[in-house]
Amino acid sequence: MKRFYLTAAITAAALALPALPALAQTADITIGISVTTTGPAAALGIPERNALEFVPKEIGGVPLKVIVLDDGGDPTTATTNARRFVTESKADIVMGSSTTPPSIAISNVANEAGIPHFGLAPFPITPERAKWSVSMPQPIPIMGKVLYEHMKSKGVKTVGYIGYSDSYGDLWFNDFKAQGLPMGMTMVDEERFARPDTSVTGQVLKLIAANPDAVLIGASGTAAALPQTELRERGYKGLIYQTHGAASMDFIRIAGKAAEGVLMASGPVMDPEDQPDEAATKKPGLALNTAYEAKYGPNSRSQFAGHSYDAFEVLKRVIPTALKTAKPGTPEFREAIRQALLSEKEIAASQGVYNFTEKDRFGLDDRSRILLTVKDGKYTLAK
Repeated sequence: MKRFYLTAAITAAALALPALPALAQTADITIGISVTTTGPAAALGIPERNALEFVPKEIGGVPLKVIVLDDGGDPTTATTNARRFVTESKADIVMGSSTTPPSIAISNVANEAGIPHFGLAPFPITPERAKWSVSMPQPIPIMGKVLYEHMKSKGVKTVGYIGYSDSYGDLWFNDFKAQGLPMGMTMVDEERFARPDTSVTGQVLKLIAANPDAVLIGASGTAAALPQTELRERGYKGLIYQTHGAASMDFIRIAGKAAEGVLMASGPVMDPEDQPDEAATKKPGLALNTAYEAKYGPNSRSQFAGHSYDAFEVLKRVIPTALKTAKPGTPEFREAIRQALLSEKEIAASQGVYNFTEKDRFGLDDRSRILLTVKDGKYTLAK
C-alpha cells in the first residue's frame, strides 16, 4: 500500500548537499514532490497535489512512498525541499515545481545529486540540467506555434505582449520573437507584471494606446485573468490569446464575462470528450477527469492536474523496466530509470504522447496541444 505524506511548507534555509554515499536498497520507491499549494500560484499547485489521489499505489509490484512538500512558489524553498528529498528521504525520483523559477531550482539539485526529475511547469532545460531532468508540460514552442498560426489565419499583423516579470514571461516573449516575427507579425508593445500584483491598469492602458490587432498574455493560473479582465473592461476589442498556463476552470471563474472569446492554447486533457476515439490522449484524459470531477465537482478539471497525473503514467512504463536491472534506493536504480526514460517510446498520457531523448527532454509533439475558446462560460474547441 502506498504511504502518502502531505506536509507543511519548509521555510528553512537551503541545506548543504553532501556527496551521496552508496545507498542500501529499500522496499519502497520513494518519490519526493515539491509543489506550490500556497501563495499566488496555488491555483496551479493544488490541482497537481489533488491529482496524486488518483495515481497508482504501486508500480511493478513495488509500493510507492510519495512525500509532498509545499514550496510556496519560492525557488529557495524549492531548493530546500529538493535537498531534503535527497539527504533525508533518499528519494529515487523528484518532481516539481508548479511554476518555472522553483522548477529550475529543483532541476539544479536533481542534476547535482543524480536523481531523475520530472518538472511540472515549463522551464528551460539547459545542457547542464538535461541529463536528469524532463518536463511534463508542453514546451513553449509547440504551444506558441498554434497561437501564432491562428493569429496569422485571422490577419493579425501587430501584437502587444503582457507577461510575468520572471522566467516564464521571458520564455513566451522570446518564443514570440523566434516564431511570431518570422510569420510577419510585429510586437508593438511589451509590458510585464509580477505574479502577486493586484492591478495591471497602467500596463493595459499602454497596450491599448499601442492599438495592436491582438494581445498575447504570458501568465498562468488565476493571475492570467487579471490582464484579460482589465483589457475588456478598458474597451479593448481585439483578439486576446492566453498561454496554456491559464487553461483551467478557475480562469473562467475569475475572469467571468471577460473570458468570452479568449483564444487559449491547452493540453488535450481539458477536452478529451471531443477527441477522436483513436487519439492516444483520450482514454487517460477521460480517466483523470472522471475521477477528479467526481471528487471535486463538475468542471473542476485542470491542465495542471494532468501534469502530475501524467508523470505517474510515464512511471508506469519506466519503473518496470528499471526494476529489471536494479533495486529501489540505489544509485543504480536511479540510473536505470534515466535509461528507461530514453528506451520507452509512445508513452500515452492525458496531455500528450511522450518520446524522450537525450536532446528532447519534453518528448512531445503536436498531439499535445489543442486550441480552445470560451463560449457561454464554457471551454470549447476554437476554429
